[in-house]
Amino acid sequence: MSSLPAAPPRPDARLAPRELAAWRGLLRVHAALVRRLDAELQEAHGLPLSSYEVLMLLADAPEGRLRMFELADGVLLSLSGMTRLVDRLTREGLVRRERCADDRRGAFAVITPAGRAKVGAARPTHLAGVRRMFLDPLPDPALDDLAAAWERVLPGSAS
Repeated sequence: MSSLPAAPPRPDARLAPRELAAWRGLLRVHAALVRRLDAELQEAHGLPLSSYEVLMLLADAPEGRLRMFELADGVLLSLSGMTRLVDRLTREGLVRRERCADDRRGAFAVITPAGRAKVGAARPTHLAGVRRMFLDPLPDPALDDLAAAWERVLPGSAS
């Protein structure tokens, strides 16, 4: 007697306890870590986590510049949210805008020397927080398992 394949779950079916624990755990850990990392950067450097991420991406980019849509993708903000954030960083002298020669509608965000100094001072604080709050509590095999899981869920996310 052959067994029939299991029916796919109904779209309205509730999550099983372990599914719910995995999902809620991801959401809660992410929210808590972002809040704590943001608070540390704000206290030590007067820099919100979202601003740090923009400055870090720019500092690590070739020529210290990226198109606005590239920044928005890298920081997971909408293009309008990124525009407002870059406007604020520009007023603070950490970033400047540069017109795109190939696309008159496009613009680059370019890190300034003050922006490089700010992210350089903040990076050790941020990395220490990531290590202390997330990496250190997990043994190496768990880190490997997490990286592999993220790759299965969203290929390219762990690189």
